[in-house]
Amino acid sequence: MNLPIVYHPDYVAPLPEGHRFPMPKFGKLYELLLSDRVATLQQFHTPKRPPTEWLELVHTSDYVQAYREGTLDPKAQRRIGLPWSPALVKRTCTAVGGTILTAQLALNHGLACNTAGGTHHAFPSYGSGFCIFNDLAIAARVLQHLGLVQRILILDLDVHQGDGTAFIFRDDPSVFTFSMHCEVNFPSTKQKSDLDVPLPEGMDDDGYLQTLAKYLPDLLSEFQPDLVLYDAGVDPHGSDRLGKLALTDAGLYRREMQVLSTCVASGYPVASVIGGGYADNLDALIYRHSLLHLAATEVYRQYRL
Repeated sequence: MNLPIVYHPDYVAPLPEGHRFPMPKFGKLYELLLSDRVATLQQFHTPKRPPTEWLELVHTSDYVQAYREGTLDPKAQRRIGLPWSPALVKRTCTAVGGTILTAQLALNHGLACNTAGGTHHAFPSYGSGFCIFNDLAIAARVLQHLGLVQRILILDLDVHQGDGTAFIFRDDPSVFTFSMHCEVNFPSTKQKSDLDVPLPEGMDDDGYLQTLAKYLPDLLSEFQPDLVLYDAGVDPHGSDRLGKLALTDAGLYRREMQVLSTCVASGYPVASVIGGGYADNLDALIYRHSLLHLAATEVYRQYRL
């Protein structure tokens, strides 16, 4: 079997013309993986929208209901930063289902990738920073609820701190939150992860990868998770308009190979989501996201999963 990848057409939710959040990237990533022969149609798995009670393992029932029905107050809506629509509700819920399915596939096959996900700024009772429901936190809670895992490592390498995830699991020793992010970037008020590694503005490939290597192997051996949930945001790229770090395409690929091979070689299954990425050149952005799947395909074959 080849690397399992999760995708659903609902990932592509139309937004008003001129809105700069690149929703089309999800569908175009799917198309690129096929056209570049990174994946075949047979590798794709289709998620389902999760039941409400799964969303409420993390989020308050009032918030879940208000968002799904479109009754959030304007201030809460502005904090999310995305205009509400029924299509966006479907996309959001399907993407959560996608991360849950990716995690289940990773447990079965050792490694799996979503073509969406990484909404780590969502808190229990509100959304923030383009994040509505926290798919990483929900997937962790669902897998624990189903008795499939006990200990989960959330490895967050998006350029922004995973503040919502850190808050959700702040008093839970069964979920370890690791966030390596640009220090002078959103959110302005950081939460406390189990391990935060703030990086200086402008850090390049070598400095970044050396810093990651300093922490990851020891973290795995000390915490020994049943599953790693990996947020592979590409916004540390030097061309990202919300990033402030200076990684290159080659640096991002090296990062994915480093993370995935380190985890898989040690016997830890990895479920990966694409995380953030914000660029005016949509094709360049989609290519950066595809590097996760390209590296995962190589690691999957190398270790004969």
